[in-house]
Order: sequence, then structure tokens, then C-alpha cells
Amino acid sequence: MTSSGQLNRDIVVRFAPSPNGLLHLGHAYAAMVAHDFARERGGRFLLRIEDIDSARSRPEFVEAILADLKWLGLTWDGDVIFQSDRFESYAAAVERLKDLDMLYRCFCTRTSMRQAQEAGPQPEGPDGPIYAGTCRHLEPVLARERARTEPHSWRLDVAKAIARTGPLDWYDERHGEQIIHAEKLGDVIIVPKNTPVAYHLAVTLDDARDGITHVVRGDDLFASTDIHRLLQALLGLPTPTYFHHPLLLDESGAKLSKSRDSASLSVLRAAGRSGYGLVQEFRAANFPVGISLSAA
Repeated sequence: MTSSGQLNRDIVVRFAPSPNGLLHLGHAYAAMVAHDFARERGGRFLLRIEDIDSARSRPEFVEAILADLKWLGLTWDGDVIFQSDRFESYAAAVERLKDLDMLYRCFCTRTSMRQAQEAGPQPEGPDGPIYAGTCRHLEPVLARERARTEPHSWRLDVAKAIARTGPLDWYDERHGEQIIHAEKLGDVIIVPKNTPVAYHLAVTLDDARDGITHVVRGDDLFASTDIHRLLQALLGLPTPTYFHHPLLLDESGAKLSKSRDSASLSVLRAAGRSGYGLVQEFRAANFPVGISLSAA
């Protein structure tokens, strides 16, 4: 709380999990950091469910997320926000980017991209190997003709976008001033073949719509912020301050993840573990870099 005892509504932070699996210890840590960042500054803490991937999102995972956060003793302000309620705004932003001639159709498949990688390895970005730009120079007429029968995604022409916006920067409260190097990410996908919108555009639009002043998230998304800053500039959106915290790692030094079956909070909750006690351990550790899953 502020000195006056009132909420400082200039500070708005969010936690935004995807309901495509159960939350694990890494999520608990990330939620705690974002929650405490807001509360220590007398601000608001929002909960946004990032459920744009309808094929993988499940109602039972949403219920588990809410139960896990309550078990941890982390409370949010206002109603829970769902990305699935916002598809119209995403579509409008996509059309805006098309009008600016910032997007192009991409017909590459996972197989063709894997073959290209085997022929000559591409530098790694946060989303995997950087896209080689195979479809960037397709003739527009040919691309439109192929699009009638071939599945395709839409990619952001990063070089063209940077040429339009000019130099850009953003600020991280832990890492300091940053100059964008979005070209190191390659031409990221904005509209996937089977999903209405990709993470990069959805999260940028939602943070602006929700009035997020401080994006508090893990270091694994640090490099992606260059793309988000670029999209903010193209779409005339405000730029929040960022705070990328260290990741919670397991005993082997690997990042906790759903795909690796990292210990889920629901299992710990069902086993009688204290969620409040777990959060207190995290707070006492002050940016832990490892945790014994067997002891959890």
C-alpha cells in the first residue's frame, strides 16, 4: 500500500499463464514475483488466462490455475481476463499490420524448415532457429495464388518494420536500458497456420489494453521483448517498463517446464504441502537458481 493507504493505480502488473497444462513450481515462482512486485508498490495485480490456442486449452486447467493461486495465497484484482474474448481486437491489429505492408505469407512447413536447418544451421533465437526468410521475397501474385490451396502463416518483416520505426529502446528494471535487436529473432510468426494469432502480437495488444505499466516475467522472454517493442511502435501502443527475473531451475540446472513433467502444484497441493509455506521459501531465497524437487 502507499503511504496514504490507497492503491497506487499507476502500477499495474499481470500474471498470464496458458491453460494447456498444470502449473509447476516455476509458475508459482513467477506468479509470486509479479504479485509481490505489484503489492510492494501499492499497485494492482491482474490475472490473464492466455487461452488463444483452443486446441490445447482446457477448462479444467483454468480451474486448476485458480485453485493453485489461491493455495499459494496470491490474490488478484478484478475479474479474470481471458484472451479468447479478444479475437476481434487481434484480427483488427493483424489487418493494420497488413495495411502497413509489414506481414507476408509463409508456406514453409516444419519439414522444409528442418531440411533448411540441416543444409546450413541457422542462428538460434528464443523461438528456435531463426527463420531464413525463404518466403519473404515471393511475388505477391504468386503468394496469393498459392494461398488459395496451401496452408500458410503470416510473418512480420522485421527489417522493413525497423526501417519504418527507426531505432527503438526499452527499459528493464533489472537489466537496464536496452536497444532493440529484433533482427536477431528473424521474421517471427504473427498469425500461425492453425491459430488466430501468435503469442507475440496477443501479449503486446493485451498488455496495452489492460493498462500494464510493468511487465514482470522470466528471463526466458527477455529477447522476445525486442519484438514486442517493435510491435508497440508499429501499432502506436504504449511501452511498459520491464522486469525480467531469473528462472527457477531444477537440480540439474534445467528450466522447469510442462513438457518435462516438472512437479505440478496440484500434486503438491493434494499431498498436503503448504502453498503459503512454499511462497515464503521463495521469498526468503531471493532469486533462487535451483530447487530440490524431491524435497518439495
